[in-house]
Amino acid sequence: MYRRMPVRTESRLGQAGHASARLFAGLVLAAAAACALAQTLPKEVAALHADLRERGSGEFRFFGFHIYDARLWSAGSRFDPAGRFALGLRYARDFAGERIAKQSDEEIARLGIGTEELRARWLEAMKKLFPDVKAGTELIGVNEPGRGARFFRDGVAIGSIDDPEFAGAFFAIWLDPRTRAGDLRRRLLGTE
Repeated sequence: MYRRMPVRTESRLGQAGHASARLFAGLVLAAAAACALAQTLPKEVAALHADLRERGSGEFRFFGFHIYDARLWSAGSRFDPAGRFALGLRYARDFAGERIAKQSDEEIARLGIGTEELRARWLEAMKKLFPDVKAGTELIGVNEPGRGARFFRDGVAIGSIDDPEFAGAFFAIWLDPRTRAGDLRRRLLGTE
């Protein structure tokens, strides 16, 4: 036969001890949350680029519709558009990869980057590479100076476009001062 043990609800800590314990627990939770946020770069990307740290993040909306959440990781204390960095987009809606490629091409053309022939080659490369996405899918592009751009879907490498000029044009969609999404750019760069 089992005997019930009394449950004790009082503590010998007293009021000051309870406050200290709550403060300690709060600090532990805050530290854990900070670590979780700092580790948002997927492991496969972080393994290749351990020096990248989150610089900023923001949400992109079009006519009020939430399209994606964006994050920018970079090395060093100042952002260098010619340096190594990663830009992640976590989609809030479903999109066909071809639509993502065409929209990217339209934005690059709007910025006046590259010749029509060059953009046509880039468009074909993006159509082949960019997958269809569902709400929650994260695509990350990594700028690799002198090489081009490498892409990941939900942390898994999907391929690269080995053309440094393409990489500059592609990331300009979000990071060029002439971007349509100036507020998002400021949040990504941490200047807002």
